[in-house]
Amino acid sequence: MYIVQVHVTVEEDSIQAFKNATVENARNSIKEPGVARFDVIQQTDDPTRFVLIEVYKDEEAAVEHKKTEHYANWKSTVEDMMAEPRYGIKYRNIFPPDEGKW
Repeated sequence: MYIVQVHVTVEEDSIQAFKNATVENARNSIKEPGVARFDVIQQTDDPTRFVLIEVYKDEEAAVEHKKTEHYANWKSTVEDMMAEPRYGIKYRNIFPPDEGKW
């Protein structure tokens, strides 16, 4: 698996709009054949901070995700909501195994 954590800080007055746009993107993203999981989480002690945990079957699936219409819509919709530039951290899966058998 290829995992990306996207860290986002939004303006306080944009929290709900960001959540709406991001959940819509996530709903469409999980329909992609290369997406294994797409979580959206919000920090409890600072509601302006979010992490998108994107789990892809491989690196190519992550590249394909960025070509989708729903990603382009999300990106343009939330761009002005961000308090600072978003950033992603990339990971490789260790456990559980990608095959799902322990």
